[in-house]
Amino acid sequence: MAPESATRLSDRAASLPGPDVLAAFEAAKGFMPRDEGLALYAAAAQAARLGLPLLEVGTYCGRSTVLLAAAARDAGVTAVTVDHHRGSEEQQPGWEYHDPELVDAELVDPETAVAPMDTLPTFRRTLFKAGLEDHVVALVGRSPQVARLWQAPLGLVFVDGGHTDEHATADYEGWAPHVADGGLLVVHDVFPDPADGGQAPYRIYRRAMDSGAFAEVSVTRSLRVLRRTGAGL
Repeated sequence: MAPESATRLSDRAASLPGPDVLAAFEAAKGFMPRDEGLALYAAAAQAARLGLPLLEVGTYCGRSTVLLAAAARDAGVTAVTVDHHRGSEEQQPGWEYHDPELVDAELVDPETAVAPMDTLPTFRRTLFKAGLEDHVVALVGRSPQVARLWQAPLGLVFVDGGHTDEHATADYEGWAPHVADGGLLVVHDVFPDPADGGQAPYRIYRRAMDSGAFAEVSVTRSLRVLRRTGAGL
């Protein structure tokens, strides 16, 4: 085999998670399909070569965190994930993506008289089962508050938090400035057609593209991968 061909095969293999990682991803609660997960892992593996942390906004139960953590582990960097673990808008009782197994039945919200969501225990079990706890720093809090404290450059920022304009914009404005030169900004649930889904992630994706600071690297269904190519937001 020619050296160049061997290099291409090696790069391709490095962009795929191992079978144990893929099994942990598929076993975890969450909404990301396999093809988008593979694209996210490939982006994380590439970005990890910068030697900087990989950060995710919107942990939920850790399905995508498994992929970021595995890529971080293999590159000797750290994955960071940010979530308040009370569920996004569409995961609340009565909404389409509500999961009653994730309700903290021992608590009652005094304002709504409803038991709140708590995805943190399930997330921790996901990481434990995957053997990846040592490669993740989990920050429990609201994304804008955590972003105001963050000072370090990041190799990758994956935005997959709240899907209202308020939340998506806050995630973008809070975290995109920390993407290092050559680093990646990944946005999930980007639907150009309103008939396919909410428009807030699409609007921050368009904002990033229109800024001139990012260039599109890949599109996998609703997952967009952008590379920082210049200053700006």
